[in-house]
Amino acid sequence: MNKRPITPSYIVFYILFSPDTWRILMGIIFSAFLTPLAVTPAMGISAKVLICIMIATIGYSASGIPGRWIANTFKKLILGDKLPK
Repeated sequence: MNKRPITPSYIVFYILFSPDTWRILMGIIFSAFLTPLAVTPAMGISAKVLICIMIATIGYSASGIPGRWIANTFKKLILGDKLPK
C-alpha cells in the first residue's frame, strides 16, 4: 500500500471522517451548555475548570455512537460508491 502525501484536503477529510472529531466537539458543546448549570458563584476558578473538564469528558464518553454515525454519514455522502468495505 502506497503512503499518501499529507495535503490540506487529506487533513480536512481525515478530520471529517474521524468519529473522535465529533465526540470532542460534542463534549465541548455539552460542557459549554451544562457547566453554567452546575457551578455556583461560591466556587473558585479551579473548581469551575474542574467541573468544565469533567462535563466535557462525560460528553465525549457519552457521544460514541452519535460520533460514529456522523462520521459514517459524511463518508457515505462524500465518498459514495468509492467507500472502502
